Amino acid sequence: MRFASYEYRGRPHVAVVENDGTLFPLPGVSSLSELIASTGGLPGLLDAGAAALDVPPGPRISDVRLLPPLQPSSVRDFVTFEEHVEGVRRSVDGTAGVPEQWYAAPTYYFTNPHAIFGHLDDIPTPPGSAALDFELEVAAVIGREGRDLTPEQARDHIVGYTVFNDWSARDLQSAEMKVGLGPCKGKDTATTLGPYLVTADELDPYRDGEGFLRLALTAEINGQVVGTDLLSNMSWTFEEMVAYASRGTRVVPGDVLGSGTCGNGGCLAELWGRRGEQTPPPLKPGDTVTLTVEGIGTLTNTVAPGAAPVPLPAGRRRSRERP
Repeated sequence: MRFASYEYRGRPHVAVVENDGTLFPLPGVSSLSELIASTGGLPGLLDAGAAALDVPPGPRISDVRLLPPLQPSSVRDFVTFEEHVEGVRRSVDGTAGVPEQWYAAPTYYFTNPHAIFGHLDDIPTPPGSAALDFELEVAAVIGREGRDLTPEQARDHIVGYTVFNDWSARDLQSAEMKVGLGPCKGKDTATTLGPYLVTADELDPYRDGEGFLRLALTAEINGQVVGTDLLSNMSWTFEEMVAYASRGTRVVPGDVLGSGTCGNGGCLAELWGRRGEQTPPPLKPGDTVTLTVEGIGTLTNTVAPGAAPVPLPAGRRRSRERP
């Protein structure tokens, strides 16, 4: 089942999306995040969707403005593709290979849950950046609370999946991470989710023997394909990622966990590392990025001019006097 959040005649709605683009609104529901939290997981969400199919249909997808499927409680973005790690390291400092520590656990960082954009939204260029990049990912969405989960238990806590674009200001990111902390403003301006939330049961036919989802991934810039991969090239399953995220803490309904960027052109930085030059060039206003994930959908955004950075002084060099 596919769920969409959308705006129609100035009001937010949530609906089940049929294959022909017809929307079946859930009466009285304006937030998919709230619905997920109140239904207690995948079975409850499917029941709510099935009830919506028994009422008259609403508008069609072409008649509404799609919103992000949900407003996340938090956003953890993992890095689970070896090829991406290898390519970006080569792009940043010429280092070859993947650090051995990377294989120890599925690492992630927290990104900004207050900068979520939807399908067809314009994406502002981050202030002060001249090296904007996209990242082709898939995100799992948590449907019920859990703590210290095993991977087997974690499967029941995933309610669905959506396409995830982790917009990245590579010049800002590179400078920030020399401090040994971050990313910070390099990842702070925009994350796109959409176009729909596809419930976890819909993707079970794509699951391979190791539990990975064998979904074809494609990235395009201005209609030209720049990257293709399979989601099953991840080094950890989503269930293993959820289990690690829940270690010593909680995952809660509405949490979003990104797969990390796929390989083979899942972002420009990887291509830059492979080619030794910024080809294709960094994204600029007017460029349109289209990400397609088999079984989930196509997510499209166009880059727009952003605000100029507000000037700040450099850090003060202190004398370190003591009382």
